[in-house]
Amino acid sequence: MRIAIIGADGQLGTDLVEQCTREGHEVTSLTYNDIHIEDMDSVRAALTAAKPDAVFNAAAYHNVPKCETEVELAFAVNAKGPLNIARLSEQLGFAFVHYSTDYVFDGRKRAPYVETDAPNPLNIYSTSKLAGEYCALNYSSRGTVIRLSGIYGRIPSLMKGNNFVSIMVKLAAEKPEVRVVTDEILSPTPTTEIAEKSLAILRSGETGLYHLVSEGECSWFEFARTIWDTLELKTPLLETSVKEFASPVKRPFYSVLENAHYNRLPNAQPMTHWKEALVKFLNKNYRSL
Repeated sequence: MRIAIIGADGQLGTDLVEQCTREGHEVTSLTYNDIHIEDMDSVRAALTAAKPDAVFNAAAYHNVPKCETEVELAFAVNAKGPLNIARLSEQLGFAFVHYSTDYVFDGRKRAPYVETDAPNPLNIYSTSKLAGEYCALNYSSRGTVIRLSGIYGRIPSLMKGNNFVSIMVKLAAEKPEVRVVTDEILSPTPTTEIAEKSLAILRSGETGLYHLVSEGECSWFEFARTIWDTLELKTPLLETSVKEFASPVKRPFYSVLENAHYNRLPNAQPMTHWKEALVKFLNKNYRSL
């Protein structure tokens, strides 16, 4: 299968390229130098040349605070971008897989969200991502949206220059103590497993909306505590609250997702529990440092 991966040099895109290559697919890696998804002419030129059977869009404008002030750019990349790809999907006939976020929910449910729950985004980032979901699903008959949560991988986010794991390791080396919130709950998930299971969804031939996160849930502090324990970090790790971190951006306090639709796929291999996946990732990528 010919697969084009947009955002191929990013945190998720890098693992998508590796997984697709490992499975024997012909991969076209598209970075920001190759394609600007907010520009239909750029999308048409890049994807017409690639002649893909499937396209994964791992590109996004996901600096949450900046989205509040750069609203037009957020919607251009996160909403118009997937709209452009979806429209071209109809013209060229390729399958389209687009990635979204747990932040489309407001957290008031206080129980894991399934795909049929009504979204209610609290900020510009998540609102633009929700608009992108609608565009991907409603403008492509072969469109699939996969919502993610707390992702981390070997390659830090290109826009942020880090992920939670790399931030924690860096802070532990530089600060006298580290404080992490206990009152935001999520389902942290490694990009390697997202890539593997994304291809399983594509192979199934099913389309639509999916949640794809590690099993279980934890606070950001529990996430950090596992990093500390696994890597035997000595810097004091202390609990704190969101109230101690002033932020102009509203975020959900609870954004745990349940993989309801994915788990109903024939022969679906369940996602790993978040702690098991994290310990495996840390032992593989940080133990030798």
